[in-house]
Amino acid sequence: MRIPKKPVSFCFSLFSPDVFPPAFSSRIRLVSRAFTSSDSFHGKRRGVCFGGIKLLHSGYPMEESHGTIVSDMKSPRLRNTDCSSGGQEPCIWSSPEGGRKLDVIGKQIFCNRSLNMKNIVAVGFDMDYTLAQYKPETFESLAYEGTIKKLVYDLGYPRELLNWSFDWKYMVRGLVLDKKRGNILKMDRHKYVKVAYHGFKELSKEDKVSIYGSTLTRDAFDEPDYALIDTLFSLAEAYLFAQLVDFRDNNPGKVPDTTDYARMYRDVRAAVDLCHRDGTLKQMVAKDPKRYINEDTSIVPMLKMLRDSGRATFLVTNSLWDYTNIVMNFLCGARTMDGIRKCNFDWLQYFDVVITGSAKPGFFHDDSRANLFEVEPVSGMLLNTDNGSPMPQVGDTSPSFSVKGPNKSCRVFQGGNVGHLHKLLTIESSSQVLYVGDHIYGDILRSKKVLGWRTMLVVPELEQEVELLWKLRDTRKELRLLRNHRDLIEDKIHHLKWSLKFDDINEEEKRKLTSELDVLESEREQVRLSHQQAQRENHHKFHTVWGQLMKTGYQNSRFAHQVERFACLYTSQVSNLSLYSPDKYYRPSEDFMPHEFDIFM
Repeated sequence: MRIPKKPVSFCFSLFSPDVFPPAFSSRIRLVSRAFTSSDSFHGKRRGVCFGGIKLLHSGYPMEESHGTIVSDMKSPRLRNTDCSSGGQEPCIWSSPEGGRKLDVIGKQIFCNRSLNMKNIVAVGFDMDYTLAQYKPETFESLAYEGTIKKLVYDLGYPRELLNWSFDWKYMVRGLVLDKKRGNILKMDRHKYVKVAYHGFKELSKEDKVSIYGSTLTRDAFDEPDYALIDTLFSLAEAYLFAQLVDFRDNNPGKVPDTTDYARMYRDVRAAVDLCHRDGTLKQMVAKDPKRYINEDTSIVPMLKMLRDSGRATFLVTNSLWDYTNIVMNFLCGARTMDGIRKCNFDWLQYFDVVITGSAKPGFFHDDSRANLFEVEPVSGMLLNTDNGSPMPQVGDTSPSFSVKGPNKSCRVFQGGNVGHLHKLLTIESSSQVLYVGDHIYGDILRSKKVLGWRTMLVVPELEQEVELLWKLRDTRKELRLLRNHRDLIEDKIHHLKWSLKFDDINEEEKRKLTSELDVLESEREQVRLSHQQAQRENHHKFHTVWGQLMKTGYQNSRFAHQVERFACLYTSQVSNLSLYSPDKYYRPSEDFMPHEFDIFM
């Protein structure tokens, strides 16, 4: 068993010894007893590795508004500073300036497998939901509204769907949709269903057991009968599916009998695909990127830092060139298509290779036959290549490419496969590549299992979850004590029942034991109810429906299990890389078996 990582263990190499007041320091020691003073200030970690940030005096000057800023070492308190919000200066690990505190809890990089950045020669990024973090309240609502219109106008669903609204906070990642039964499930790492809803109606424990726990063979919960909600893009369609399930159940005759739950899900997926194919979503984003995409002023200094450290950088995205150029212009220079400053190609200076229209996850298979075309940035024209090398046009004596803009060192392509990328970057070993993405299956699993790339998963929800874990650390201790107390009472009850059944005792002693047993059973029920209520309240503080993202009860959730298996590193946003040295050696915490836990923890 892998014991979940401790929620907070600060890397004290960031701080001087007098930064924390005694009370705060003692609370830290309660959470991570494995730290000693010598460990803290010399980078030796036994708890979760959040990076050893050292304040070196080598800044990264930025054009225009891209400044540098880090912690004010004189302040004894930890203050929240959103390093990604528009108008604020970016936080850089090596900046000599002070003035603001880093958000040291929510912006950590967490480590599952040792990764020495000195061995990494190329760092790659996905774009959508990795470099570009979309705002769910606007972008997901836009996707939802577009899907509804496609269902009504293209697929013949009732017009009253047009009056529906979208609660963008309701769904979370890591859920599983049961297409046949119309259920939405959250399960633990062992694939036991812990939370289940039919549409928006919660299933009882008995229903969950009868449907998913009383079969001769274990269900794999995979396609084609189930759909996995593993990307933020999928939240709107999951919510719409739940609405359709309720609508079908509560409105007999309005949905044809031939349209079962599975058919409704296929229709939702078809409508989503129509929205993407006709360009509805991307056209709206392109007109006003600021409305749909979070500004992050730390992205440019992060990319500069990696390049200045000698790493190659690349971008691999499924988006095509026209949309990629608009989004990257916004992220790297706040430029928009209709704004005062027009889109240009300055952002290409931060990359060696850009591959658009990559068709991941198929891109990660070296035997993929996808052709590799070079993109002429100004016109968007696709030019044939021979595995990335220029090819002359008929009648030309030598191959030539159009001018690519102010930065000619970066080449832009469409299609191809990972073999082409390795050749373009002259990569000798897949383990020399770190790839950062947001999709477990599309970005992380294939690149890790098929190629052996090192991986970092971006989990935006993590920032709020880690901060809440810190606030609720005492509640977690109380829950553990209640659970232990309940176990102790049950052991006493079992012992008394055994004595009453098998021991040779007189009637008086039997009455005494029976009375004691009644008291214990009453106490057990009280503790059970208290424990359940405390668990429920803790569950609701994270999310009123689905609870903690990385947990289901006392077990890691299915999503957490996937993160642990396939992501070498994980963090809340890609620009958190800018808070760490590009030569950082990330080290994981120690694994514990159940027989070790009480001894060492």
